[in-house]
Amino acid sequence: MADDRRHHPQHADPAGLRRRKVLGYLVAAPTLVVAAGIGTETIVNRQAEAAIPSPPQPAELLDLGDALTLAATPTSGLISMHMSEDGVANFEVPRAEVGQGICTTMAMLIAEELDMPLSKVNCTPAPARPELLFNQLTGGSNSVRSLYTPVRTMAAVAKAQLMATAAKKLGVPTSELTVKAGVVHHRKSGRTVSYGKLSAAAAVQKNQKMSVQLKDASEFTIVGTPQNRIDAHDIVTGKKTFTMDLQVPGALPTMVCRPPTISAKVKSVQNLAKVKAMPGVTDVVTISTGVAVRAKTFSHCIDAVRALKVTWTAGVVDGESDATVLQKLKDATLPMTVPGLLVKHIDAEFSFPFNSNSALETNCAIADVRPDRAEIWSGLKTPIDVHEEIAAKVGLPVTAVKTHVMHGGGSNGRKLFGDAALEAAEISKKIGKPVKLMWHRTDDFRHGRTHPMSFSRIRATYAAGNVVSYEQRHTSVRTDFTHGLGEALTATAAKLPVGGNLSFAQTVFMLSQAVPYNFGVTTQLLNEVDLGFHTGSMRNVYSPNVTTARELVVDQLAAKLGKDAVAFRREFMKKAEFRAVLDKVASEGDWGRKLPAGMAQGIGFHSEYASCVAMLVEIDCRPETVNRPIRDGVTGPRITRATIAVDAGIPINPRGLDAQMMGCLNDGIAHALTSSLHIKDGLPLEGSWDHYFYTRQWNTPPKMKIFVMPRRGDRIGGAGELGVSAAFAAVACAYARATGTMPTTFPINHSKLGFEPLPRVPSIPASPTDGLDHAF
Repeated sequence: MADDRRHHPQHADPAGLRRRKVLGYLVAAPTLVVAAGIGTETIVNRQAEAAIPSPPQPAELLDLGDALTLAATPTSGLISMHMSEDGVANFEVPRAEVGQGICTTMAMLIAEELDMPLSKVNCTPAPARPELLFNQLTGGSNSVRSLYTPVRTMAAVAKAQLMATAAKKLGVPTSELTVKAGVVHHRKSGRTVSYGKLSAAAAVQKNQKMSVQLKDASEFTIVGTPQNRIDAHDIVTGKKTFTMDLQVPGALPTMVCRPPTISAKVKSVQNLAKVKAMPGVTDVVTISTGVAVRAKTFSHCIDAVRALKVTWTAGVVDGESDATVLQKLKDATLPMTVPGLLVKHIDAEFSFPFNSNSALETNCAIADVRPDRAEIWSGLKTPIDVHEEIAAKVGLPVTAVKTHVMHGGGSNGRKLFGDAALEAAEISKKIGKPVKLMWHRTDDFRHGRTHPMSFSRIRATYAAGNVVSYEQRHTSVRTDFTHGLGEALTATAAKLPVGGNLSFAQTVFMLSQAVPYNFGVTTQLLNEVDLGFHTGSMRNVYSPNVTTARELVVDQLAAKLGKDAVAFRREFMKKAEFRAVLDKVASEGDWGRKLPAGMAQGIGFHSEYASCVAMLVEIDCRPETVNRPIRDGVTGPRITRATIAVDAGIPINPRGLDAQMMGCLNDGIAHALTSSLHIKDGLPLEGSWDHYFYTRQWNTPPKMKIFVMPRRGDRIGGAGELGVSAAFAAVACAYARATGTMPTTFPINHSKLGFEPLPRVPSIPASPTDGLDHAF
């Protein structure tokens, strides 16, 4: 366990937030309902601060988060909250809660502006709301950036209306009133009245515009303070309701027999009648992705799926393997523009395998599709798009479909697609009964979406102690962006055969990738190859691979120019805040301290989402560590110490930021050392977490320190995915320094399979029988 993790300077920014007026709305309702106004306060005009000549890249002028916030702004006025008579502020969050703590963050913003306890704010996931066009997409670490001002505006309007109502009720000027813990006090008379008792009187008969003033940063009492998640107790006590916990009348367990290769189709089922007659089985039906079984219990489903004898067509990638895919990526890589012959240069190539973005919760959904209506429950990050797709799939008007967004047990990008919801709707429509669909863990690894394999080629030229040019050509298996911006219009555009998905991929790449150093002429280009794999975004999308390749080359450049790796980065960094986080980890992590042979330090830096982070790790590559015995696993090097400094603008909940950085660090360690999918004959060999070596306890650092940088100005940065790239890069750089060999293929143990693959048929493996041997 980490021994020391939290260091949070509180409100160290002397400038603070500027007080400003914003517009919101009082909405006609029985009790007080308020809506956010429309504004562009969250779009921060950032200028590149080039100290030495280097052209700005697109992401330095307008990044992906800015673009998403701009898209969401026109409908921000449609999000609303209401104050109930028990004094609880209720807000349906138009972003998905998948473990990142967005509901807690929103509750903090509301409690702050309303001067009420955090416990009196109730945040729940909003159902699919098609009218929130572009404003119900959870991704790109954009939720806080886009909702920060609208949510505060809602709360400020509510407070202003409640105060005015209290003044009228008590017959006193508003200026004589104060609020504490959701209770309005009249200082002179000592009389009080709670928000709850004011909620009905504060309601209005027709919509009204209201101008309010947001709190100044110096008045914050909740924002900027470490807070536990508001749902933490429910999570640890098992009270939190996820999709599979939900009891919908008639919705029986349902699972699917899947093909032995990706996207193969059912040709025939040889023993359909026999399986239908098996104990507990209620329905067996062929669908577009396999053969679905509905039964009284999931155990009955598994028995039936394993008993099915199915003939399949060929899949779409049957002949592909790691080697064939990598060769296609190399062949498709775009050429460099700067010749490597005129000046000294470094050429480097790096390959990154397919990764699983499986979450703790496998794909799952409940669906009840009838001839005249449909109702769906699932964890969804693009609920509007899924809602509209389901309506089209089952042949109903959009208004006849209800799509409930459930709390998700993790996502890693997987829930950007409603694969389970669409499949459950198809099954329910075919059999005319409600279903509770669960993907088996093996389904999730082999037929779920993956983060695609990629290949990065870099050429950096240098002369006279300076870097003259930096070129990176990143080639990837197609990343599926057909969810668009989370609604039908852009989703359809992304599915167009010419330019569609590629246009989205290029946009995401160009608005998310930027070299933080002044390296002269700098270009980063993406090319994608569509092979037919099920893919999707994973935490930090392109950045972990692109950044790790870059940071390894940065270390090489520093060595070529005879400079220390930290000093070199510091010299060439474009911004002061970049240098600040670098200095922090270098100082707190004792950069340069002497370590035994086989151990070394590595540093990684990444900037994105208007935030930046630096990580310094120490790795142990000594034989006694690499070869230590571990049961049923791949051991290898161990990270022994990690120091992290993160600047996310205003740190709304430093404890949540800590958690994000811890998760990112473990993701980065996994990418560098242990986790990958092995493709053979068109299918991942991995079929369970026992086979997919995400960072285990034996690879987590026993020492970890996280430093949240002080707030500066009113910049709101994203942080959910921020730390993955820096962690990956830091571990890779440390490994290179400890072994004297720059790694070029990741993870470094990819060539070691480390497990016996499960059979392809049946698609669900037999249950383990050795559980009792290892139970405690």
